[in-house]
Amino acid sequence: MKKKLKLGDIYEIPLPNGKNAYGRLFKEYTLAIYCGIYNDISELPDTVSYYRFICVYEDLLCDGKWKVVGHKGFKNADEAWAPPKCVIDKITGKRSIYYKGEIRSCSYDECKNLEIAAVWERHHVIDMLMGNPKWG
Repeated sequence: MKKKLKLGDIYEIPLPNGKNAYGRLFKEYTLAIYCGIYNDISELPDTVSYYRFICVYEDLLCDGKWKVVGHKGFKNADEAWAPPKCVIDKITGKRSIYYKGEIRSCSYDECKNLEIAAVWERHHVIDMLMGNPKWG
């Protein structure tokens, strides 16, 4: 039976150094990665601060390797959307903004500080959290 994903669930991401990172599930399989590395969820601060928003493959959230250890619901459906992301066409270099399921053209300045839209594999997420500069 396929696991039902619930927006607002908080996933524990085990790291090779024995500590954990945590991510809150937003729409479209986006994890808002909390700032910091922790021993356990009890150390997460009350004030929410996210390091970055990354889209992951659905199976990463369903295979049990990252466990749901908490839940922080959203006030409304609109709040469950991650911030806009930048899409860069590999051939033309043209940039677009992806937000709430739609893509629109934009200038370089509009998207230069946005997260690049991508879907992350587990080992890429771990590498990024461990400080591999390739994923900065």
